Amino acid sequence: MRRAFATTAWIFVVAAAVLSALHIAIGDDSSPTWFLSATICFVVILFISARVHRPDHAVWLFALAVAATSFIGQVLDNQLDSNDPARAVPELFFLIVQFLLIVGLTTVVRRRLGTDTAGVLGDGVIVGLGAWLVVWVLLLHPSLATSDETTLVTALRGTTLGASIIVLFLLATLLFSDMALTPAVAFVGLAIAMSFTGDIVYAVIQRGDVTISDGVANAPYIAALLLASAGFLHPTIRDITKPGKRRAAPPLLTRLVTTTLALIVPIIVLAATDAEDTTDRVVRTVSVAVLAIAATARIIQSVRANLKTQTTLLRNAQIDALTGLPNRSMMLEHITVALQNSWRTQKQPTVLFIDVDRFKNINDSLGHSAGDDVLTSVASRLSNAVPEHAIVGRISGDEFVVLDPDTQSATQSVMLAEKVLDAFREPLGLHQGDMFVSASVGVAFAPTSVNLSAEDLLRHADTAMYRAKDAGRNCIALFDDSMLEQVTQRLSIETALYRALERRELRLVHQPIVDVDLGIVIGFEALMRWDRTDGASVSPAEFIPIAEETGTIVPLGSWALLDALTQLRHWIDAGVCHEHTTMSVNVSPRQLHDPNFVSVVSEALSRSGVPADQVWLEVTEGVMISEPEQALSSLRRLNALGVRIAIDDFGTGYSSLSTLQRFPIQRIKIDRAFVQGIATDAGARSIVRTIIAMATSLGLDIVAEGVENTSQLRALSELQCHKAQGYLISHPVGVDAVPSTVSTLENIDDWLARER
Repeated sequence: MRRAFATTAWIFVVAAAVLSALHIAIGDDSSPTWFLSATICFVVILFISARVHRPDHAVWLFALAVAATSFIGQVLDNQLDSNDPARAVPELFFLIVQFLLIVGLTTVVRRRLGTDTAGVLGDGVIVGLGAWLVVWVLLLHPSLATSDETTLVTALRGTTLGASIIVLFLLATLLFSDMALTPAVAFVGLAIAMSFTGDIVYAVIQRGDVTISDGVANAPYIAALLLASAGFLHPTIRDITKPGKRRAAPPLLTRLVTTTLALIVPIIVLAATDAEDTTDRVVRTVSVAVLAIAATARIIQSVRANLKTQTTLLRNAQIDALTGLPNRSMMLEHITVALQNSWRTQKQPTVLFIDVDRFKNINDSLGHSAGDDVLTSVASRLSNAVPEHAIVGRISGDEFVVLDPDTQSATQSVMLAEKVLDAFREPLGLHQGDMFVSASVGVAFAPTSVNLSAEDLLRHADTAMYRAKDAGRNCIALFDDSMLEQVTQRLSIETALYRALERRELRLVHQPIVDVDLGIVIGFEALMRWDRTDGASVSPAEFIPIAEETGTIVPLGSWALLDALTQLRHWIDAGVCHEHTTMSVNVSPRQLHDPNFVSVVSEALSRSGVPADQVWLEVTEGVMISEPEQALSSLRRLNALGVRIAIDDFGTGYSSLSTLQRFPIQRIKIDRAFVQGIATDAGARSIVRTIIAMATSLGLDIVAEGVENTSQLRALSELQCHKAQGYLISHPVGVDAVPSTVSTLENIDDWLARER
């Protein structure tokens, strides 16, 4: 329905152009008939629009009144001679039409633009006054001088033309605004512009020195009625008085060019013509004075608006919008000033870097609105906790900074941090209810013997904050140089890790898993090693967490899986190990959350030719705690491929039995922490016995990790754990050493007799 009305509206726009051209070509006698038909069409469409689109009631009434008044005036004008005194009556109706247009346009402009009228109002005034000067000099004054009509008729016609200028001004105000034009606004605006064109043509005729046929003179009015019909027929007419949407590109250049022309053209006209009498001279002088005042006022308003905008932009660039605190750039300025003022004094400015613990959980569980409430409350707490001379800022997200420029020792810095930490002891009163939050605080101060920049001091506090995070959160860490060394080393590892794979610096080593009863190798666990090209070896304990955090574990894990399975296929084909030997590969939570991981596993199986049931993917208990539903979905899809899942380091995590039962697990690997004390510690032995009993009842396979002596192996055998791996059996070995290692392990008596 909306599309049909919109299409019909555009048809009326085309009809306005075609029919007005035909009216000019046909001649004068048909003008009353054409005008009557166009008016009836407009009135009918008004009633259709009122029923279907339901535009603003006031606008609809004004449009109907304009159509009726204009039609009556036109009928009366066609029936009266130019010298008839009663001719003042149609002129009065034409004046009423302009008055109705002024009231209607004022309503639309006020409601549509709202508070956005200040700038465009000034531009509209300038355009209206410029047009008035040109119309007065070229049309209105000459017609007054040459007309043989009565003074009343002449005065009414002049007033009507002046009112038309006000209509033009309001139309310019509407078109010059930053609000996007809807088709209805554009069509109605064009209709008013055509009506104004007709008024100008009519005024030219009244000068008496130019002859224009009625067909030409009335064509703009015919077009205006059809364009107005198009406007009220378009579905967007219902929103004509509602606040409009801002344009992506405001018409600033159009406004500038138009207002400039409105100033230049009247000056040219005034310079090219002389005042003919006192009335002309007075009107010119007053009009030019008013135009100059309007232009000056508009310039002043523009300068003030630009100054206000610059002030707002500067404030927004330095102040956090949510909390009203200084942002990062502003805090750096404050720190710089504090460092400069501390020169050659005993002051050692302190910077606290404060991060709200687990803030992401608040946003994820309660929503960003609750998160904003938390940040606002934290800002208030911090501001109340620190001394008056200290400055609190929010530099990003849930990170806050406190600057105390007057501290003189590390003790004072730590005492300030303790006050900040104490501010979080009480719950925050939020709209959602009371909530406890904690924070990690990094402390850094500027020693008098060291020349630090603001960036350096802030970075030191940030580094200390991460140390507080690593220490368990909700605590304080004081910066020292060793922290910076650790951060630098970590950054070096992180940077090199991105290129390690393409530089072929990574390799896999394999630790055999044996069946203790049979004395044979039943599988391998693939472990990643990193030997850098500079000769340094990086421990997996260092680079694996970094790879997990940065996401590089995803491509590294994909490579490791394919490489491990390819090696297994090669060893089986070469007769190094049994055809049913398995390969265990560690999988991180980041990989499980990768939507392409199941496809990666499937492709690795296909390319290596290893059966799916010979692949064990080892995950830690942590995956069952962090986003368990997503991990559960991935593990089930992997199980559907035939791949088996093992829980690595079992017993050191936080998984409950109910959670464990939900997950598709086929193996439990007992952590070495329990295996180490199994031969000497009754408590460790009891824990291992419980784990084995639980796994047996659930029908799960069991492997003991970290077996280092025969006493442990013997104790495991007594507890019915028949599969093991560890240094007693074999250290992780390189690919080339696997055949000899497997051959050695075939003699069960040899390695059972060995100690670590």
